Amino acid sequence: QVQLVESGGGLVQPGGSLILSCAASGSISSIYVMAWYRQAPGQQRDLVAAVTNGGRTNYADSVKGRFTISGDNAKNTVDLQMNSLKPEDTAVYYCNAVVVGATYWGQGTQVTVSS
Repeated sequence: QVQLVESGGGLVQPGGSLILSCAASGSISSIYVMAWYRQAPGQQRDLVAAVTNGGRTNYADSVKGRFTISGDNAKNTVDLQMNSLKPEDTAVYYCNAVVVGATYWGQGTQVTVSS
């Protein structure tokens, strides 16, 4: 079992920045991918960014050059640095962890980009 707790969401103006953090606990040694997804009202949940335990990253085209995902193995956290935020980035952001045979989700944190 893996438990994930997100923090760092909130309201930000267009062009602003936020950092989301996800703290993992439990069977963390079995995690091989951690990721951030987001879901806007009435939309499906989509991948935003992912990082493997080897440090390989992957980003949605819509956030490339603006968002950065990073993992800290010592702290068991994965952060999402979000810059140049746009209103279309507004969504609930979910932390995700993948182990062999299972996927785990955090409870989600709201990010609202509005003036």
